[in-house]
Amino acid sequence: MSGPATVVVLGAGNRGREAYGRYIQEHPGDIKAVAVAEPDVTKRRLFAKEHNIDNDRQFADWKELLSRDRLAEGIIIATLDNMHVEPAIQAMDKGYKLLLEKPIAPTLEGVNEIYRKYKETNSTVLVSHVLRYTNFFQKLKELMDDKVIGDLRLVDLIENIGFYHFAHSYVRGNWRNTDLAAPIILAKSCHDLDILHWLLGTKTKLLSSHASREVFRKEKQPEGAGDRCLDCGIENDCPYSARKIYLGDNTGWPVSVITTDFSYEGRFKALQEGPYGKCVWKCDNNVPEVQRVNMTQEDNTEVNFTLTAFSKEINRTIKLFGSQGEIRGDLEHGIIQVFKFGKDVYKISVKEGRGGHSGGDTGLMNQYVDILKNKEGNSGATSLDVSLESHLIAFAAEEARKNNSIIQLKEWRVNL
Repeated sequence: MSGPATVVVLGAGNRGREAYGRYIQEHPGDIKAVAVAEPDVTKRRLFAKEHNIDNDRQFADWKELLSRDRLAEGIIIATLDNMHVEPAIQAMDKGYKLLLEKPIAPTLEGVNEIYRKYKETNSTVLVSHVLRYTNFFQKLKELMDDKVIGDLRLVDLIENIGFYHFAHSYVRGNWRNTDLAAPIILAKSCHDLDILHWLLGTKTKLLSSHASREVFRKEKQPEGAGDRCLDCGIENDCPYSARKIYLGDNTGWPVSVITTDFSYEGRFKALQEGPYGKCVWKCDNNVPEVQRVNMTQEDNTEVNFTLTAFSKEINRTIKLFGSQGEIRGDLEHGIIQVFKFGKDVYKISVKEGRGGHSGGDTGLMNQYVDILKNKEGNSGATSLDVSLESHLIAFAAEEARKNNSIIQLKEWRVNL
């Protein structure tokens, strides 16, 4: 293919505009956005202006866009979680090559619907499991494949969500309530479940999960706190203050989520009127703040995964224990330490790639461009086939959490 590949974008929010849209702007020779569907008129017009999209290619509803003949080679589906199934199915029927934002769908039934259409139409679907595309996890994968610490026996992965990220997304934001969105183990941590599956090269045979929500509850609201941070008596001492998170110098994420008017007045108004100005103890959230998933792999490697709201950094840390040594990794700081038993420790500094998610967003989009241009992709590409395992584990973990049970994954796989 000569010239840039063409795509249409459904959803011009944080992912559609700020992650994928920015990549498209920075790689004009490789990829071009030719149409956009976004219900928010301000976001839609802003995206259209940034990509020089004609008026007749700007749609308020994805259904209208997909009612047209195919407009491009590819389609990026970056709508809300509960709006993935229908557009994905229609896009596959139209012959688009899909980049599908995770999660694939917020329910197992929805995932199955998309998967059946994928097999029926022999479509191309790339799922945005961006961690596989980071230099950090690719280096860990190399170390695992080379068996530098012998036979792997135990893995401990912690997702440190970050106190303000959790407050933004899972207390005040779109993923605060499972009646509105996918459970956090899927919506946030399918990345982690996918990377574990990829690093280990094995499937999970059984799991259990435990979680709790003890802090962000109405009865735990501190004395003197108000319903909103703008009129709160203790706001100055509160780390979750909306003033501190949204009214400082930063106008990127997460501020870019709450309004398209980044002036102080625009952000102040958003906190007066919208959900992001609410006290974190007076929201309708029901999402666990801490969750553990304990897994046993088919080769009997034991795996512990933990997510926590209560961390200073947004980071992932991992420890891998093998018969010949131990590896400790810190994604945010790009450090991997290898401890070979009886030998000196050596440290690997991994350079972070450009773009969000430690360079994973750029790596994902590079892969998608290759797919659109019919180039041979890398073996780590997160196709729909290989992305199913993370979602299956997440749904099983959620059932195990709710029922305090142990899940045999073999019984779940027969339903895929």
